[in-house]
Amino acid sequence: MAIQAPSSEYARALAENERYAAQFDRSSLPLPPGRKLAVLACMDARLTVEDVLGLRTGDAHIIRNAGGLATDDAIRSLVISQQLLGTEEVIVIEHTGCGMLTFQDEEVHRDLAARTGEDVDLAFHAFGELEPNLRSQIDRIRAHPWIKDVPVHGLIYEVETGRLRNVA
Repeated sequence: MAIQAPSSEYARALAENERYAAQFDRSSLPLPPGRKLAVLACMDARLTVEDVLGLRTGDAHIIRNAGGLATDDAIRSLVISQQLLGTEEVIVIEHTGCGMLTFQDEEVHRDLAARTGEDVDLAFHAFGELEPNLRSQIDRIRAHPWIKDVPVHGLIYEVETGRLRNVA
């Protein structure tokens, strides 16, 4: 197998890291997040969690996945965040215009199996409605026996306005 030349985005990322490292001054930040906050958010590129919430490096643990879902892996990260690193509040952020609203697991699964010739047991966890889905993620987090009894908030980021909307 031939070694591939670095992609233009890969090369750009390494160059940006050189710039970042040249001015790096955060080596003394403590391990636990300063604001004792954990954020579970969608991976959507239009949602920059730090900007939306006014967070700086070291303030919070930010866990991201497609949909901002309380999957087993997200729960694992929240348990570590709380039980080992002392966070005491959780914010879950989903957003308008989410790609997870645009498909159904079965059709994507079928299409990928047909395209690749491989059938894989992988759930995508698409959802049909934003607010009910967000509420179910909050409930799943609160119900986990290893999650501390701490505030768990739900917010919807409106990609059209940049505003956050509270979902109880």
